[in-house]
Amino acid sequence: MKPLSVTVVICAYTSERWGMLLDVIESVRNQTLTPDQVLVVIDHNQDLHEKLIEIVDDVTIVESTGLPGLSGARNTGVGLAESDIVAFLDDDAEAAPDWLERLVALYDDPDVLAVGGKVVPLWETGRPGYFGEELDWIVGCSHRGLPRVASEVRNVIGANMSFRLEVLRQVGGFNQALGRKGTLPLGCEETEICIRSTMGSPGARIVYEPAALVRHHVPAERGSVRYMLSRSWSEGISKAQVSHIVGQKRALGPERRYVRSTLPRAVFSGIRDWSRGANPQGLGRAGSVLAVLAFTSAGYLRGRRIAHGSTTQLAELELQGAPWRQVQ
Repeated sequence: MKPLSVTVVICAYTSERWGMLLDVIESVRNQTLTPDQVLVVIDHNQDLHEKLIEIVDDVTIVESTGLPGLSGARNTGVGLAESDIVAFLDDDAEAAPDWLERLVALYDDPDVLAVGGKVVPLWETGRPGYFGEELDWIVGCSHRGLPRVASEVRNVIGANMSFRLEVLRQVGGFNQALGRKGTLPLGCEETEICIRSTMGSPGARIVYEPAALVRHHVPAERGSVRYMLSRSWSEGISKAQVSHIVGQKRALGPERRYVRSTLPRAVFSGIRDWSRGANPQGLGRAGSVLAVLAFTSAGYLRGRRIAHGSTTQLAELELQGAPWRQVQ
């Protein structure tokens, strides 16, 4: 059987991550499974594009031809890929040496449409005491409650994911109305495309393989209460957009289980640690969970109201006036 060919797509948009971007590219060079193609897509930043071309000559560097934003950049990579599998890395997510090998191994099953891996946070100034692992999705990482062994899931995590190329092209790529636009903390484009990929395909599976590891840099400001609440609000708005597209049942199944199971345990654990003196930050952890749940729910309800309009523009307006802006 002919080995599957693989393209790695790295999307970048800012020169502020220059050093990290070079580290990500180096981590792809050092893979135990050598990719057939490496594409670095620059999201509407000509200076970064020109600078990278001068320094790096062993990967293909292109400018995004899509709308500004992560989804447009990823679609540019999909359009240029010439392989069976396309794997995606963020410009601040460094891959472990066997990352690609472990992702591709799951595609021996023809029913597997996409495989994602574990994303571990690398905190720039250390994890804040009030920031429990249950909330690591806020910083684009795997959170407590996800499977510990390879398992079927609804969707993969954007910083560490792969798809069959034919699947991406069949569904028309990533929805450019969703996903992060520069520093605007929207998301859920990977959730939506995973749902669309499996709709109408009985037996098709999305798999999470925690052994396929990347380490994701988390700057200090993303550990702040302000960012925590802003990301929660925007996640609610993004989930409302996805619900409008694919329906509530498909869009919110895992979230309901997370709210019923993972979050109550996190609250009780935090209060218990605080009351026993085992961890003085326990009460803060519990409070953060409740605040995140409240802001995400509020964002979702607000997003439901605006879902029939121009989703991206309305979401930006909502973020400008969101209640977390008042948090100091």
